[in-house]
Amino acid sequence: MKILFAIQGTGNGHLSRARDVYPELARHGEVDVLLSGIQADVEVPFPVKYKLYGMSFIFGKRGGVDLFETGRRLRLFELIRDIKKLPVADYDLIINDFEPVSSWACHRLKLPCISLSHQCAVLNKNAPPPVKGDPMGKFVLQHYAPVTAEYGFHFKAFDENIFTPVIRNEIRQLKPVNNGHYTVYLPAYDDEKIVRHLSAIPDARWEVFSKHNKEPFVKGNIKVMKIDNRAFIESMAASAGLFCGAGFEGPAEAMYLGKKVLVIPMQTQYEQHCNAAGAKAMGATVINSLSEKYYGEIKDWHVNGQPIKVDYPDITREIIEKIIRKHAPSTKQKT
Repeated sequence: MKILFAIQGTGNGHLSRARDVYPELARHGEVDVLLSGIQADVEVPFPVKYKLYGMSFIFGKRGGVDLFETGRRLRLFELIRDIKKLPVADYDLIINDFEPVSSWACHRLKLPCISLSHQCAVLNKNAPPPVKGDPMGKFVLQHYAPVTAEYGFHFKAFDENIFTPVIRNEIRQLKPVNNGHYTVYLPAYDDEKIVRHLSAIPDARWEVFSKHNKEPFVKGNIKVMKIDNRAFIESMAASAGLFCGAGFEGPAEAMYLGKKVLVIPMQTQYEQHCNAAGAKAMGATVINSLSEKYYGEIKDWHVNGQPIKVDYPDITREIIEKIIRKHAPSTKQKT
């Protein structure tokens, strides 16, 4: 059986999850990987057959998506060309993690496209809704990567085809301790702003992983380092808590490690506001921006916040086998 595994390359969560999904797909056939999008910091340990520019939302430095830069970097004609050229009809099964080129290529040819993503889970009617509605943001999320069947991941199994997060093996193998510091990853803010605001909580020790600065430095109670996967997970495993954007994989991994969690959803990013609602339901603290207005909440989280305890069993193989049974052409399955 020939399988196309299409992965969104914007951000790190999709690629982190793909590390565990890929080998399970490979048990059932020949897997070609498509990766589209930019702004990821995680390498993948498997070959990528199709590396496409795709359609990405660009992180700004003021707490949200930079809409101007997103529009400026959009390569519409290249996107349309890739959709038309991608040979999706050559595959028996297409698994899509919020990747637009393959999904629209399938939509164009009326072929099945199976979503295995977090995004379809946040849109589920049983998932916690965001505090504030955003019809346009919801519309974009619904139509960015159309699919014919949905299997999703969320902080809890809110529905039949929603599963608890894929926790990568390198996280599962860690032995968490509490050395008292806080791990910080806020890619939508620049280093100067992060340092200025975290300096207002001098009793805490902050280890900041920066998307914008390649040279490490220390200022008072704040250590700023460039993004490095191993250094980041070791810092998180030894931390008292994680302070990050309202993504999905990062907060989920921190919960799995039994850490306190504080999240800030990106402005103009509907999915992150959905994530914030889900994280809050699990016991995380949510603030709306990195600003003086929320110093009280940050200090209270530092002093009184409680670690979150969850049970996230390793069920990736079971999920893939369920999808294979339901959607793979039985006569072409690898035995």
